[in-house]
Amino acid sequence: MDPAFITPFISSIQHVFSTMMQLRVDIGTPGIKKDPAPTYDVSGIIGMSGDVVGSVTLSFPLATARNVVALFAGSPVEPGTPDFADAIGELVNMVSGNAKGQFTGSKKVSISCPSVVVGQNHLVARQKDVPCISIPCKTDCGDLVIEIAIRESASASGATPAQAAAA
Repeated sequence: MDPAFITPFISSIQHVFSTMMQLRVDIGTPGIKKDPAPTYDVSGIIGMSGDVVGSVTLSFPLATARNVVALFAGSPVEPGTPDFADAIGELVNMVSGNAKGQFTGSKKVSISCPSVVVGQNHLVARQKDVPCISIPCKTDCGDLVIEIAIRESASASGATPAQAAAA
């Protein structure tokens, strides 16, 4: 994975959480994640397509997700409700949208509507040829992680149509 794809997500989560919730995010040491299971129990997942393809996941322990959603919504919201899922989805949407705007060059990237999964032992399927970078984050609301499994698409890297089809 191009390291230039990581910095925008670090900058974005700090900006979005600071702006929307006045919540500081301290970034830990990124690492390669091999396990397909998200790190925690609540995951907001968004897909990327176009010149950059793959997925981005914000994964929270349930307690952290409750705290972050309450801060974001202005009052407590129960997990399992549509408002809880909407809040998690909106956070991953804002973080991903802000990050894609920071990608270098004139990359054309679209993001999907977010999906949210609440529950232990869920899996997020990723492309097997795309490494996943896990970035641990600490906030006053608790820990969370950004899991980034994206790459430049074959067509964006100048591959011929036959090479792009094989990729």
